[in-house]
Formats: sequence, C-alpha cells, structure tokens
Amino acid sequence: MFKVALISKWHVHAQGYAEIIKSFPDAEITCVWDEEPERGREWAMSLGVQFEEDMDKLLAREDVEGILICSPTSLHTEIMKKAAQAGKHIFTEKAMALTKKECEEITAEVKKAGVKFAISFPARTTPTNLYAKSVIDAGLVGKVNLLRIRNGHDGALNNWLPEYWYDETKAGGGAMMDLGCHPMYLSSWILGKPVRISSMFSHFTERAVEDNSVCTIEFENHAVAIVETSLVTYKTPSMVEVYGTEGTLIICDNMVKLTSKKMDEEFNGWVTPSKLPEALPHPLRQWVDGVLYNKPILFDAEAGTRLTELLEAAYIANKEKREVQI
Repeated sequence: MFKVALISKWHVHAQGYAEIIKSFPDAEITCVWDEEPERGREWAMSLGVQFEEDMDKLLAREDVEGILICSPTSLHTEIMKKAAQAGKHIFTEKAMALTKKECEEITAEVKKAGVKFAISFPARTTPTNLYAKSVIDAGLVGKVNLLRIRNGHDGALNNWLPEYWYDETKAGGGAMMDLGCHPMYLSSWILGKPVRISSMFSHFTERAVEDNSVCTIEFENHAVAIVETSLVTYKTPSMVEVYGTEGTLIICDNMVKLTSKKMDEEFNGWVTPSKLPEALPHPLRQWVDGVLYNKPILFDAEAGTRLTELLEAAYIANKEKREVQI
C-alpha cells in the first residue's frame, strides 16, 4: 500500500486528487499539511486522517512514502527539494515551479535521491489528443506548419475561482500560468523544441494577473503554435487545430474531423475516425504505478521543466513587450 501525504488544499483540483487517491486499491492518504493550518485541519478531518502542521515532521514520518502537492506554485521548489532529500516520491499539480532554474534544482535533487516524480499533464492522456499526435506522427497531414490550441472558462468572469487565484506572489501568474499550461505542454509534445515566443496578456476583469492571453511560438521545425487561454470566456470548447502541407485535423471537444491528401480517394473530404486510441492512465495512476510497479511515468521532471521554460519565456515576452528566444 502506497502511503501518501496531501500537501495543501490551495489548488482547486486538490479535493479531486484526494478522491482519486481514495479510489485506488493500492494507495491511501495518511496525513495532510497546509500552509494555512485551519484549512488543513478541516481538510484532514473531512478525510479522516491526521493533520501535520510541521512540514519537516511530515517528511520524517514512516507512513509518508510520497507527497501530492497542491500548494501555491511559489512554494513548490522548497517543498519538492525537501521531499526529495527526505526520500519521498513527488506528484505535483502544474506548474512545476516558476522558473527553469528552480525546475533544474528540483530535478537534480530528484535524480540524486532516486525518487519518482510526476506532474499532472492530463491533456496528454485523452483519446482525442492521442489521436492528433498519432495522425501527425503518421504523416497524414504532411509537414505541420500551424497548430492552434484553445483552453478556457469563465472562472474570473463569473467569480467562481477563489480570489487568491489572482495573487501573483503565490500563483506566479494568471490564465496562462493556470489553464495555459495545457496548450503549452501539448504544443511542445506535438511540435518539438520551441525556439522563440511572443505574448499578449490582458486584464479583462482588471485583476492583478492576466485573465485572457495568447502566445505564439515558433518551433525548430518552423511550425508555429498559437496558444490561447482565458478565464473570461463562456462555455469555451476545447479546441485543437492542426494544419499541414497535406492535411488538416480539427478537434472540438470530442468531435474529430480529418482531411488528407494521403487518404484513399473515396475518403476525400472530411472524415471522422470510427475509433480513437484508448485513454492513457491518469497522471496520478502513472505516479502510483511508477512507485509500486516500476512502470514508466510519461510526465516526469524533464517534462515539467520544459513547460516552465515556455511559461517563463511567455511572461517575460509579455512584460517586456518583445519576442523571447528560448
């Protein structure tokens, strides 16, 4: 049985992760820590586990083999380095840290300790996105020249996100640092190595951090990605558009359409696949399987570092109103 400590209920997905861990037959929650002790005590009580106010004491506990981090992003580096040094396995909500340098420091400690690390990249487990990657890898769209990915909701517009979500000292940013993580890691997974980025962030609800944002990224293969994310759009469909020299793929929520010169003549025009790939295990399941059964973890510290590298450059590009080389 894999024994897990929950680290903070700050992130809006924290309770969801707790429920997932509780659903696993081979993992259990043993205790909770929170930077806000009152919130942590209430959470621990609701879960029927102990609250540990001292992080060092928690990391020294024998009934803690791994930690699940949902703390403010600004605390990630300190927590992860301490956890690795204590020999604890690490699962973290995105983003891994606020700077590439911090990610590299975390990675060094993880490798030195030999612990398992996973970051939550759920968009890389879905059948539709796996299909997009398989179509591109098979060459059905030819050489990709443009990728557009959109992810958004109305959390800032209709005030259902907590107000602390807009505290840059804790979150590190706004829409792009939160929802923007998904199109960011998808774009580099699909297109490879980024070389330059530009950004335009806006403050539609006039909060301290951006709530509406767009980045354009050029990759080493000369393809361009348009990454869009927002906290102020109503019922935004999740969009992935792939344009290539010999085909086009459109994904809107679970609707998939493909057209390609490489398909047989009877399939000219738009077609919808009759079957999509099987979903991959949830990132939390990958982490538990990696720890207990030495199975591969696809979303590791290197993947987390690549995401933060893009995010860090995106924020510099917006702040300094210039294109940033990566």
